[in-house]
Order: sequence, then structure tokens, then C-alpha cells
Amino acid sequence: MNIDKSMIGKILRKMRLDNNFSQRELAEKLFVTQTTLSDWERAYRQPTFDSIAKIAYYCDYTISFTNNKTGEVITTENIVRKDL
Repeated sequence: MNIDKSMIGKILRKMRLDNNFSQRELAEKLFVTQTTLSDWERAYRQPTFDSIAKIAYYCDYTISFTNNKTGEVITTENIVRKDL
């Protein structure tokens, strides 16, 4: 599977813009620099899953994974530690 490494950055930028956050505003909420957020959006650096989850939270998105065979959906909101 070939994954476009810039896709995460494009998604992060879309979430931020859909919520009318400047890079500075969202970076402050995440306790990172504006440069770090910019680097993530431009795919110069890759954010951790924790950082992606925080951005999703502040931008009112949910991260989900769908099993293509069963249709089961796991989200960051419905998974519990004992399931792992």
C-alpha cells in the first residue's frame, strides 16, 4: 500500500481551517509552536497520533477506523483499554 505522506498534513489543515483557527491559535491549544504545526501541515514532519487526536478533538472531529470486511467501526471515543 502506497500512502501519500502529505495526506495527514492536508487533513490537519482542513480541520483547522474548517474551525477558523489560525495556526497560532491551534498551536497554543496543543502547546506546540506555530512552526511545528506548520511543519505538520506541510508534511515536513509527522505528528504523533496523540497530536492528531488532540487536533481532532479541538476541531470537533472523531478519528475512526473501519474494518472493510465486517464494517465494524472503532473510534477514539468508543475504544476502551481492556479491548486492546
